[in-house]
Amino acid sequence: VRPAVRSDIAELSKVLGRAFFDDPVMAWMLPDPQARRRKLHKLFAGLTRHHHLARGGVEIAGAESGIAAAALWDPPDQWRHTPAEELRAAPSMLLTFGKAVRRGMQVSELMKRSHPDEPHWYLAVIGSDPQVRGDGFGHALMRSRLDRCDAEFAPAYLESSNPDNIGYYQRFGFEVTGEITLPDGGPVMY
Repeated sequence: VRPAVRSDIAELSKVLGRAFFDDPVMAWMLPDPQARRRKLHKLFAGLTRHHHLARGGVEIAGAESGIAAAALWDPPDQWRHTPAEELRAAPSMLLTFGKAVRRGMQVSELMKRSHPDEPHWYLAVIGSDPQVRGDGFGHALMRSRLDRCDAEFAPAYLESSNPDNIGYYQRFGFEVTGEITLPDGGPVMY
């Protein structure tokens, strides 16, 4: 595990695009699988480039073949995107979601309302390339940041967009504290 640098963005965004291909929220946002395969990495590149990387919470886990997994964390009190960051990320969001960008804005607003008030490390995204899933790369990324949280006596928070992952997060000490029901028949986030 190591901190990501700007030159990692292209590869880590493709890894996250593959990791989230079958994610219920991403499938709801981009229902056409071919479009999702072509575009999803643009979302993660934009988020990393225009928000997370500058905050120092982007970590990658590597394999011999390159980046195997990535995590996008935000430090306490730094999880909100500034208006300037949102403006810089807008082209990536539009290229990814097109007309569905309004749904993304609704999801983002619902997620903001669910954040705890107390300062916390926020795990915005974590994913492993499906070809190496189960090989411990996600675990290494979680331990790396959660060890830091423990050392700082800081809580951590995330939303799970896939109910199948709840047990995984619970093994690290996370608890389900609520549900976010997405509009227009969308899935539930935890």
